[in-house]
Amino acid sequence: MALDQELDEEGGDEMTFLDHLEELRWHIIRSLGSILIFTILAWIFQKEIFGQIVMGPTKSDFWTNRMLCKLSDATGIEGLCFQQANFILQSREVSGQFMMALTQSIIVGLLFSFPYFFWEIWRFVKPGLKLSEAKAARGAVFWVSLLFFMGVFFGYFVVSPMAINFLASFKLDDSIQNQFDISDYISLLAMMTLACGLTFQLPMITYVLSRVGVVTPAFMREYRRHAIVVILIVAAVITPSPDMISQLLVTIPLLGLYEVSIIVSGRVKRQRDAEML
Repeated sequence: MALDQELDEEGGDEMTFLDHLEELRWHIIRSLGSILIFTILAWIFQKEIFGQIVMGPTKSDFWTNRMLCKLSDATGIEGLCFQQANFILQSREVSGQFMMALTQSIIVGLLFSFPYFFWEIWRFVKPGLKLSEAKAARGAVFWVSLLFFMGVFFGYFVVSPMAINFLASFKLDDSIQNQFDISDYISLLAMMTLACGLTFQLPMITYVLSRVGVVTPAFMREYRRHAIVVILIVAAVITPSPDMISQLLVTIPLLGLYEVSIIVSGRVKRQRDAEML
């Protein structure tokens, strides 16, 4: 009788293709629900978010801008210090400000709901993993979320202020006045923060590729020079300022991520070798 009950329980765990689709649908619905909740909260506090967070990098008293001014005094590089916004933000459409309030609310909703969204997707994927794979991937939600928010903060506090400072101050001629559309500014800020958030997932991507045997620590060490060149190019692209200090502030963390990825890949290789014994 106990054996029959055990067999029934095992049989009850089996799901059809339609059952999997139904389960996936509910995971997606709950994920979208979390995005909607945070979007509504961001809409309620839209003025505070816009005035203090979205417009923060354009203000001279912004933390990063104050630190860059101190660095400018120490190094003698005047271009690092951001004194005041040398541009005008404007909305040239009837629904422009309303759409920007909606856009910023959705972006904030996506950012803050990311851990729960990933957790829901992970709950759907995890039952399909082997016991060893599930054990090896323990803490994935925590590390993915931590790296994502580290990247977002890095993009917001480091990359965005320097990019905005340079682009807003760049002029072909003094007779040309910089007047930017608010949608372009928010798009730039969102692109910088989200791109950095995804870039900081490099150690987790390396972990997955190492688990499937695509990447090894020896491979990453062999192509370290090529990676450095790519990182320098990426740093030059996302920090248009020509001074070396700005590029180093972006390059050093990216190089650190690559070195951490090598350590992660080496740890995965040791685990795989131990499992094969």
